[in-house]
Amino acid sequence: QVQLVESGGGLVQPGGSLRLSCAASGFPFSSYTMGWFRQAPGKEREFVAVISWTNSNTFYTDSAKGRFTISRDNAKNTVYLQMNRLAPMDTSVYYCAASVRRAGDRGIYLPFTSQEYNYWGQGTQVTVSS
Repeated sequence: QVQLVESGGGLVQPGGSLRLSCAASGFPFSSYTMGWFRQAPGKEREFVAVISWTNSNTFYTDSAKGRFTISRDNAKNTVYLQMNRLAPMDTSVYYCAASVRRAGDRGIYLPFTSQEYNYWGQGTQVTVSS
């Protein structure tokens, strides 16, 4: 049974930091590119960051560049999102997602649309407020 379980969300003041974790099970984690998305109330789900299955390449949405860092630990089947200098605009439910490795891909393919992902977690709430 495939599972993606996010944790680490919560309430934080503007300028603060949070580290989200996503524990995966039920599929070969090291063969999947992993991404983070978020969805604010009344808005569509949006891409935040992605890390290749090779752990060698990453890509971020513009608002996350310089503030967020995505990483993965294949030994622990876990992907992380370190978020620094958080702002109220970052308030959302954050989801991790898994995208199966494409044939022939050497870690260059970095999907950033929801449709390219096969598995999703249930999400963790992040609220940035004073």
